[in-house]
Amino acid sequence: MSGFWGKVDKTLRYHGLQTVVALRGKWWDLHPVKATRPVFIVGCSRAGTTLVYKTLSESRELGTLQRETHDFWSELHPLQEKNWRSHALAENDASQHDRDSVTRYFYALTGNPRFVDKNNQNGLCVPYLYALFPDARFVYVKRSPGDNINSLIEGWGRPDEFATWSGNLPEVIAIDDGRYSRWCFFIADGWRDLVNASIEEVCAFQYNAINTAILNARSLVPEAQWTEVFYEELVRDPVAGFQEIYRQCGLAFDAQIRRHTEEVLSMPYNAFSEIRVDKWKESRNREKITRILPKVQQTALAMGYRD
Repeated sequence: MSGFWGKVDKTLRYHGLQTVVALRGKWWDLHPVKATRPVFIVGCSRAGTTLVYKTLSESRELGTLQRETHDFWSELHPLQEKNWRSHALAENDASQHDRDSVTRYFYALTGNPRFVDKNNQNGLCVPYLYALFPDARFVYVKRSPGDNINSLIEGWGRPDEFATWSGNLPEVIAIDDGRYSRWCFFIADGWRDLVNASIEEVCAFQYNAINTAILNARSLVPEAQWTEVFYEELVRDPVAGFQEIYRQCGLAFDAQIRRHTEEVLSMPYNAFSEIRVDKWKESRNREKITRILPKVQQTALAMGYRD
């Protein structure tokens, strides 16, 4: 009976939540609520953006879905309508329709006009997001090229997790002589030239493309609305690192948040192995990464990595 009533309780909770979401949506239709200072986490895939997103999601001041939202955003601007060129969106892609759709979506699901969001593609869309929400806060998470590319390579080995969106790509993917046949994470201008490349070339391309896009967009956003964080600094001192992120986002760093950050590295979010710096040097991908590092050196320097 306990199993039966547990299922009943779960079903009632689910339908109750769906009712609340529907009612919030109808309320918004009648009394539109303006989004206030949303927070967007941007950075390369596998750079630690989930760690930052989940930790900011602990704030009671922010609405959060506790998940990535790429499906929602892709419906606003389907890739096929852009001939599958890139996930990038520009300032002129922003519209009042998009602004209303995004605001209603997050308000209906969270009940909060201020929300935090993160997905793999948003690093290519900073001009668009800033045009939608001129008071938005952006948190740019940077990770050293060796570790980031190593994690990207490992991620490409999990297409059921990171390639769910790419089933309709109009090109045959045969990376590493066909070992990787589904495109993972995101596409950027030039991706078609790499459908038969090595996996390290593809991951270096992705590292360059998204970090360069973010760096180029940085000047569009007022300094007070832009936060940059090195993933390595969060690993060395997560409490101090997250306290500064909270401060710059105008969020209270209370005792509950502090306790969370004290333990956050012991409960990694979507990590493939133990959290530490320079893992790539002991990884099975070391030779591949060593070979490709010169191709990302300029980007890494612009990000602040000197080694």
